[in-house]
Amino acid sequence: MKTALLLIDIQNDYFPGGNMELTGAIVASIQAQKMLSYARSKALSIFHIQHIATRSNATFFLPKTNGVQIHDNVKPLESESVIIKHYPNSFRETELLSQLQQQAIETLLAAGMMTHMCVDSTVRAAFDLGFTINLLQDACATRDLVFNERRIAASSVQQAFLAALSTSFAQLVSVSDYKK
Repeated sequence: MKTALLLIDIQNDYFPGGNMELTGAIVASIQAQKMLSYARSKALSIFHIQHIATRSNATFFLPKTNGVQIHDNVKPLESESVIIKHYPNSFRETELLSQLQQQAIETLLAAGMMTHMCVDSTVRAAFDLGFTINLLQDACATRDLVFNERRIAASSVQQAFLAALSTSFAQLVSVSDYKK
């Protein structure tokens, strides 16, 4: 089965000093960087997903800001596809599906940010579209959430969403285990 690496929204606003800092963004990006190097060495197709905000009340990923740029740890090469999106689901109103189909991709290695939002939406959509997904659990990051006036720690959010995705939608793997 032909495999592609999908790096979702690993952008500056999610890192220290950005407008939406995530817990574990640096560690996750380093793991994603390792997988990116591996994918390049194996000549896998690589797709960088870049979210650019279009909502008038958006507070991060604003056009023409440093925060919207893909982080240096996973900077795309000119030969790698960069898919611009405006919604959590990387397939919605983008060329991602057609590019994957043109290359006869069947399996996705997915990593990125935020686990509970864009990673979740994209993995579920990919599953519905018939792809096999290996989610690189240590190359994803999220943040604390608040529900019913209670703070839910990022570690709990991460575990809950990864656990939910592993039930039907994706096989969870670490970067080091995948590269073996």
